[in-house]
Amino acid sequence: MYRFIRTLATVLAAAIAISPSTSFAQRIGSLIAAQPVDGAPEGMRAWRIQYWTSDDGKPIQVTGMVIAPDAEPNGGPRRVIAWTHGLIGIAQRCAPSLGMANFTMIPALADAIRRGYTIVAPDYPGLGSDMVHPVLVGRSEGSSTLDAVRATRELPEANAGSRFALWGESQGGHAALWAGQMAPSYARDLQLVGIAAIVPPTDLARNFKEGKDPRVRALLTAYTAASWSRYYGAPMATFGSRQNQNVMLRLADNNCIESGTKPKLGMILGIAIAQRAVSKVDLATQQPWARLMRENNPSPAAIPVPAMIYTGTGDTIVAPAVVHDFARRACALNKSIDYKMVQGGEHATVARIEAQATLAWIDDRFAGKRAPNSCKRI
Repeated sequence: MYRFIRTLATVLAAAIAISPSTSFAQRIGSLIAAQPVDGAPEGMRAWRIQYWTSDDGKPIQVTGMVIAPDAEPNGGPRRVIAWTHGLIGIAQRCAPSLGMANFTMIPALADAIRRGYTIVAPDYPGLGSDMVHPVLVGRSEGSSTLDAVRATRELPEANAGSRFALWGESQGGHAALWAGQMAPSYARDLQLVGIAAIVPPTDLARNFKEGKDPRVRALLTAYTAASWSRYYGAPMATFGSRQNQNVMLRLADNNCIESGTKPKLGMILGIAIAQRAVSKVDLATQQPWARLMRENNPSPAAIPVPAMIYTGTGDTIVAPAVVHDFARRACALNKSIDYKMVQGGEHATVARIEAQATLAWIDDRFAGKRAPNSCKRI
């Protein structure tokens, strides 16, 4: 019987992909298409999805991936984890769902699947979809993440319930915090149980200034400047000569961040030029950049559920002090915060070092157990 349901669901998904109805297609959070992924790891099934979300109140089509256990559901709907990835670029081709990156990018994925979770991994607008990627734009990240959870519920084989947790690293930590603060008003049909934000940028002005690696700061600034100049109309002239502007735009448009690969010569040279341009500018004192950064900072006052906030002493990209201060402000507002400074943890390693602890923490949130609170020792 389960095999028949799986076959029927696949046929229905294909039908949706070919001819979605007009009224169905315009509903925010609705699934447009689901294409099965060949070659998913053992014990998993996966689909590349298209779905509707909103940008400034307007419906837009975006993409992502759903990964679920390749087994008959045990009981009711599956628990859902929305995984929000870190910064990988701003070009459409950088989307994780276009390839197989999610299977290696998501920490402890095999363990999460063994625990019975359905995972949904949104690409964010502009990654995998034909539009500007609004990098570090909180409402864009938040709405596309929450609508990804909604769309997953319309994929029968994923058997996704309405209860979900958020788990993200780096830009994804920022996205998780924003999705969390938006959930009570934007997604009242869903029930958020917890937020795990790993090495999250939480004060963008300080993040762009206090990261210890100047080359990475230059690259991240180039990504953000290119994105915001197109999305908000912020002036690239802030960064000096037309040559500087063009180099930063090309640097952002032509390079996706791929783990384990060495940067090409053009990227290295572009970063060097961008580094000189960025070193002469304090965006915290330049408008409209300063205002836009403030508007896109997550709010510690708006955290609606228990949150895990982890950083690492070796993080040279998102300064640990910035994450620490955000957690301390949340504690001062009587939020339930499980905070940890991972000794020796680097920006790219904290989420993996703490993956098992994160899954155990998420398990407990679904189970309704009392959340650990580190506020007395922060």
